[in-house]
Amino acid sequence: MSWLDLPADTAFGLANLPYGVFGHPGGGRRAGVAIGDQVLDLSAVSERLDTEHAGLFTGPTLNPFLAAGPAVWREMRRRITDWLTERAHAEAVRPHLVPAAGLPLHLPFEVADYVDFYSSRHHAENVGRMFRPDSEPLTPNWKHLPIGYHGRAGTVVVSGTDIVRPFGQRKAPDEPAPEFGRTRRLDIEAEVGFVVGVPSTLGRSVPVTALADHVFGVCLVNDWSARDIQAWEYVPLGPFLGKSFATSVSPWIVPLAALEAARVAPPPRDPVPLPYLRDEAAPWALDIDLEVRLNGHLIARPPFAGMYWTAAQQLAHLTANGAALRTGDLFASGTVSGPRPDQRGSLLELSWNGRDPLTLPDGSTRTFLADGDEVVITATAPGPDHQRIGFGEVRGRVKNTTS
Repeated sequence: MSWLDLPADTAFGLANLPYGVFGHPGGGRRAGVAIGDQVLDLSAVSERLDTEHAGLFTGPTLNPFLAAGPAVWREMRRRITDWLTERAHAEAVRPHLVPAAGLPLHLPFEVADYVDFYSSRHHAENVGRMFRPDSEPLTPNWKHLPIGYHGRAGTVVVSGTDIVRPFGQRKAPDEPAPEFGRTRRLDIEAEVGFVVGVPSTLGRSVPVTALADHVFGVCLVNDWSARDIQAWEYVPLGPFLGKSFATSVSPWIVPLAALEAARVAPPPRDPVPLPYLRDEAAPWALDIDLEVRLNGHLIARPPFAGMYWTAAQQLAHLTANGAALRTGDLFASGTVSGPRPDQRGSLLELSWNGRDPLTLPDGSTRTFLADGDEVVITATAPGPDHQRIGFGEVRGRVKNTTS
């Protein structure tokens, strides 16, 4: 039990302790841990109670702490738990708790590389049925490897950043030639992201059993997509301008250590994956429930537990050719979708590529996003003793200009 008066239903309890970076009321950016409706200023409290690790929290990002590795992550989790539960620490810790309400939150880590996968079978089959109605919905390679693409690290932004409707070439199937302009089919993709802390060596792959040796934690991702730009450009090399304009992430990184109670068995794989992707010894499917809201209205509840390829398999495949990990690498799951219509994690699916407009409770309809629309993705996962682990939110509003 904490000496803090924590709300009974808090998703940021002692079992969670997610890390982020906030703008301190006194100035500057500080590393912090969310606890209840407050944020513990790690930069300040470490200087007083933990000089051994204080240097990890002096900069404007979490990268030095992420690079320190699992032994330090475990030790800091133990110490923070101790500070917040042992009453003897209350006098020293209390001055470094900051109310979370209204606190500016920043991108918590400097993104080194960004990779986005395509790992929901339901999402991939929906897309295949839309665009290849006379063929098998899955491409021949889909059940053999985690398909992904390299995104643009420099346009990963923190929750709350406005999303400017991007320009690009568009060409509808019935149009004779492409034209250049803003996307007319701006979409969302509700995803789960994984943040790498410990690098790997160039030329050496990371085995499927080593996820927790390299990955610190989990965040929420909205991989905004310009579907008309994407449709025209993606053959033969895949997504480019239709994806690279913005990817939003939540400001809190939930440690993998907080998600032990959320680990579940992955779905059956047929055919059996090649040996380097077999994960029976260390399955990392996670029971995370997402919710997607458009202008305050709940439009989807995508379930993450059923993803065909797990983060451990994604990491193993990402490095299978010897590609090196770097501190701050971010890789995302791809759109999370379930078998039911209300579990689809993109407007592309919810409106079936614009054929079936989505009717919101206020009577308005959407196929894709309109200017001024705000999308908020939240998620929770089971924790110990019937608690819920919260991930905060990833929020973004669509604008037509940069002004």
